Amino acid sequence: MLKVLAFTVVVGIVAVLALAATRPDTFRVRRAASVKAPPERIFPLINDLRRWSAWSPYEKKDPAMKRTLSGTAAGKGAVYEWDGNKDIGKGRMEIIESSPPTRVLIALDFVRPFEAHNLVEFTLEPNGDSTRVTWAMDGRSPYVAKLMGLFFSMDRMIGEDFEAGLASLRALAEG
Repeated sequence: MLKVLAFTVVVGIVAVLALAATRPDTFRVRRAASVKAPPERIFPLINDLRRWSAWSPYEKKDPAMKRTLSGTAAGKGAVYEWDGNKDIGKGRMEIIESSPPTRVLIALDFVRPFEAHNLVEFTLEPNGDSTRVTWAMDGRSPYVAKLMGLFFSMDRMIGEDFEAGLASLRALAEG
């Protein structure tokens, strides 16, 4: 009986490990919102990292986090580094491309709670009296992330933060 139970456990573990290996090597999380404001009003809120404290959901998760801003004031070369609690971790982001008023591309590097290197893209598309703002993040999924992805949805976890951030950005731009 004990041998059957041990065999079943081993087969279960092997099956989970094999299933994780079949998961994609990359991920993409993407959310969009309609904002009743022109792109020219929204773009500076994203392109100037000093203004993120007014709308970023991560600022609310750790108001005591240490922030360091460097590089250019806004646009390409602007850098934001943070060191926060267990919910925020530690990392750095740098605007690597800025195309006013339609696109901002950011290199996002996490140091803690785990190392990761991702790209974040904001796009702004005029649509009548509104602007469709899309917040997307792309990155690699190493094997450990694939394994965790069997039990936790990165899209749901990060997506909820993106939705909250877009709602705050909308309120700020429309206000």
